Amino acid sequence: MEVINIKKQKKVDRQKVDLRRVRTKIWADRYMYLMTLPVVVYFLIFKYWPMGWLRIAFYDFKILRGFKGSTFVGLKHFKTFLHNPDFIRIMWNTLYLNILSLIFVFTAPILFALLLNEISKNKFKKVVQTISYLPHFLSMVVVTSMITTFLSPSIGIVNAIIKKFGYETIHFLGRPQYFRPIMLVSGIWQGMGWGSIIYLSALAGIDMEQYEAAVIDGAGRFQQVLYVTIPGIANTIMIMLILQIGNLLSVGFEKVYLLQNAQNIAVSEVLSTYVYKMGIQSSNYSLATAVGLFNAILSLILVLTANRLSAKYSEVSLI
Repeated sequence: MEVINIKKQKKVDRQKVDLRRVRTKIWADRYMYLMTLPVVVYFLIFKYWPMGWLRIAFYDFKILRGFKGSTFVGLKHFKTFLHNPDFIRIMWNTLYLNILSLIFVFTAPILFALLLNEISKNKFKKVVQTISYLPHFLSMVVVTSMITTFLSPSIGIVNAIIKKFGYETIHFLGRPQYFRPIMLVSGIWQGMGWGSIIYLSALAGIDMEQYEAAVIDGAGRFQQVLYVTIPGIANTIMIMLILQIGNLLSVGFEKVYLLQNAQNIAVSEVLSTYVYKMGIQSSNYSLATAVGLFNAILSLILVLTANRLSAKYSEVSLI
């Protein structure tokens, strides 16, 4: 018994020592923890705490009665959305717009970073980078106002140029076929410069000896980009692609909603705008929450699938 008690006491003593070390380490790094505290509080309040309200999707929720006064209906609202005549159209609009964005908007920062990396004059390079970053800091309301003004049939500069060539003005935002190109072009303009930062950081980490070896082997500039630069940032591209696939069903709400009107709604109605209209405009909180949860589950499945395929074929993964 004495041997057992001694072992227990030693175990307790070790635990106390470990706990004392942890406390000492935390105190030594207290300023670092204080710096991360606002981020932790932000995620707890705005990301994790709202998850408790996802239960609304399974109730006929009455905001004044709360959960106790609301009827539990199970998957009723999910079935309502799936049987909605507009379900296929909304899903198609969301997927199609995001797939186009994946092809063009996602690749634009990569190409821009590669082009910037080839510029040898640092002053000119910095000027180009600064100018390309600026659209990212513009409010989405300002961006959509600029788009509306530039494309206006009466005062827009685009239509002024069209009239100069003798053609009739075009109401771009009033024609459904122009909505997706407008979204893509404005998305590239707004995010290309800012999105290139992470790829420029990855390019800075490529060993210069690889380029020297490529030059010795007779590789030209294009071959250096093809066989040294792109493989050097391939892991970064793959990680960003996985994250982008996770957002495949999440179109930016603000720009879509602000550019949406009765004439282009056939191609502009997406999941995020549908959730807003059901939840805020129609006060159908249960259906809106069900659609949002449906979107989140599908996004999770997509990112996990993309991550597994990436880990299998490229040995790059998030976890």
